[in-house]
Amino acid sequence: MEIILASASPRRKEILQNTKLKFEIEKSDIEEIILENESPEDMVVRLAYEKAFDVAKKNKDKLVIGADTIVALDNEVLGKPKDKQEAYQMIKKLSNKTHKVITGISLINLKENKVIKDYVVSCVTFKDLSDDSIKDYINTNESLDKAGAYGIQGYGALLVKTIQGDYFNIVGLPISRLSDLLKDHFDINLFYGG
Repeated sequence: MEIILASASPRRKEILQNTKLKFEIEKSDIEEIILENESPEDMVVRLAYEKAFDVAKKNKDKLVIGADTIVALDNEVLGKPKDKQEAYQMIKKLSNKTHKVITGISLINLKENKVIKDYVVSCVTFKDLSDDSIKDYINTNESLDKAGAYGIQGYGALLVKTIQGDYFNIVGLPISRLSDLLKDHFDINLFYGG
């Protein structure tokens, strides 16, 4: 079965390329809308599904993998900052606190009428960051395209005190859980690529 990753994220692509899985990439065109009174977990599962379904409609016989990652602090979703000032405020808010990184996963094959939805939660605790440390990080320009204004796989690692859970979930694709879902529901083994 041919597989499509419905994501333009270079981080997700890289994580999946570390397995033997052969896949194409096709970006979804959905607008990521936050609904009122929706939990962070429900939101990422819905968005992962919407991304996967958007691509699956045009590829009915293929297996489409969708994912969406958010940062949540006390149920407040911190998306991608619109500028350096907002990135600074987000990092300041996360300083010396523990937040959740939640990734929703959706696997869709319309030909087989199969839809699998799941999510993974990791907890990240930031160090008590000085204003200078936050400014130094913001000046790396790493924060602008990332949920919560940081990337743990880059300079953002310098902000982190501890993590609990799946590191790859924090990067954007919980590969261990994805591997289980692919094996259990589609008989695809990432050790062998199919």
